[in-house]
Amino acid sequence: MATAKLKIGRNELEIPIIKGTENEKALDISKLRASSGGIVTLDTGYKNTGATTSAITFLNGEEGILRYRGYPIEQLAEKSNFLEVAYLLINGELPTKKEFKDFEHEITTHTLVHEDIKKFLDAYPERTHPMGQLCAMICSLSAFYPESLNPYRSDEEINNTVIRLIAKMPTLVSWIHKRAKGHPAMYPDNSLGYCENFLKMFFGLPTEEYEVDPVIANAIDKLLILHADHEQNCSTSTVRIVGSSHATLYAAISAGISALWGPRHGGANQSVIEMLQNIQNDGGNLQKWLDKAKDKSDPFRLMGFGHRVYKNFDPRAKIIKKASDEVLKKLKIDDPLLNIAKRMEEAALKDEYFVKRKLYPNVDFYSGIIYKAIGFPTEMFTVLFALGRLPGWIAQWKEMMKDQQPIGRPRQIYIGENERKYTAISRRKKK
Repeated sequence: MATAKLKIGRNELEIPIIKGTENEKALDISKLRASSGGIVTLDTGYKNTGATTSAITFLNGEEGILRYRGYPIEQLAEKSNFLEVAYLLINGELPTKKEFKDFEHEITTHTLVHEDIKKFLDAYPERTHPMGQLCAMICSLSAFYPESLNPYRSDEEINNTVIRLIAKMPTLVSWIHKRAKGHPAMYPDNSLGYCENFLKMFFGLPTEEYEVDPVIANAIDKLLILHADHEQNCSTSTVRIVGSSHATLYAAISAGISALWGPRHGGANQSVIEMLQNIQNDGGNLQKWLDKAKDKSDPFRLMGFGHRVYKNFDPRAKIIKKASDEVLKKLKIDDPLLNIAKRMEEAALKDEYFVKRKLYPNVDFYSGIIYKAIGFPTEMFTVLFALGRLPGWIAQWKEMMKDQQPIGRPRQIYIGENERKYTAISRRKKK
């Protein structure tokens, strides 16, 4: 095994260099603290730290590569469907025809949610953000299935929890939306596919027939596939670290949803639409806002362009751009907001400033456009992201538990006050 040498004073330590299957290399510092007399590394934000080894997702930001279990995202988006991709991520291999039929049947028979969940939803104030409700609803499932709290869960119990999460999430998401609209909850129609059933529950009404548009269902299916996993991002790392305490899977997924909620993570697609609304309210002068984005002294940033990991074009954006064009063409929507989005896309792809810096439209830009065109409320965008990311979170949790990884416990470098004596309140002076 190759090693690197680290010299600390007169001591010289040998640090193993490990290599992944895609030739990624890392310094294995897992024994550094013990062998160096207490020295740890400092890597704020973990930008240079591999928290784990994983066989689930490979991501190469420089080359614009994304693969699930070795399968290129382009092939999965074109040839597969969301439930098959979920099976792949969670179980490691694509299912046989029988395995997929059994998996699909299990999910179909667990789509109903306990009626008492409605009591929880009714207790929330009207304008409660749906992500806050979803966090609570997912975590509360552990109360309805107390066997999930067993620290010595059998494989069958774990599988039951996994199936329930994937099956019930669309129902919960649609109920949250219906409650906000003041509409009656729609129950699952198990004669429909996963995405078709979700769309019917979300947009349908008990007083009329709802016909699922295959173009819309296909676009949603692709979006869920593209969002299904993305290596060790903020929410996935959160699921892993909460799961490392051996909390129930429901709690770990709820924590992941909380992490996804932030505008720097899953909230980015909502921020895209809010940005477009600001441009529209300002008179629609697109060039003014493009110039603001170029001005280093201006705090404005184009939302939905560029990516922290991808230094080239986001491979998911290439796929979903086509679906976006198909949705807009099929629905024949003349929305000023979407017109601004299309103009912004064209301008940024031609503008030397953005091209030179590789600030291309990313998956958040196109997903925001699609959700807006279909009719999803802006505040539901991040919830839909969570629906797609669910199988990836589950796969990461299962991998961590199978590997028997220790509880997550990052270190720190203390920069506070040195030891000092307590002063009575009567003798304290303002500094």
